[in-house]
Amino acid sequence: MTTILVDHDIEGQVLILWDALSTAGWLDLCPLELATFVQVGLPVDSNDRTVWRFAQAHGMILLTHNRNMNDADSLEQTIREENTPTSLPSLTVARYMILRFFISMCYRWYPMYLGCLFCLFVYVEFFRICLQ
Repeated sequence: MTTILVDHDIEGQVLILWDALSTAGWLDLCPLELATFVQVGLPVDSNDRTVWRFAQAHGMILLTHNRNMNDADSLEQTIREENTPTSLPSLTVARYMILRFFISMCYRWYPMYLGCLFCLFVYVEFFRICLQ
């Protein structure tokens, strides 16, 4: 089973989306496990390099919305320096505010369509790994 480590910054929104995906039966098609920082013992103030290394060491896919190159330990800088051909992908939600808006407006009315929305917000690697 593939485990997705959700970045603490988007944990609330992803947990709501995850619940909707589960309720609609999408997770039955692609067995996944969601893990939060607290569940895996990571401090919520861990820097991006620490989080990425943890995810790689434990065979987890990192789901985040914060991929920048603002400092030496940023996720983008870490990937540029430490990525290898065998590294697991980090999935970045491209439009975080749109995700929040959609969840707040449509969760109660269209839970079965959230699976389609989820497909739009993550990279293609997610589906390649799930369908293997």
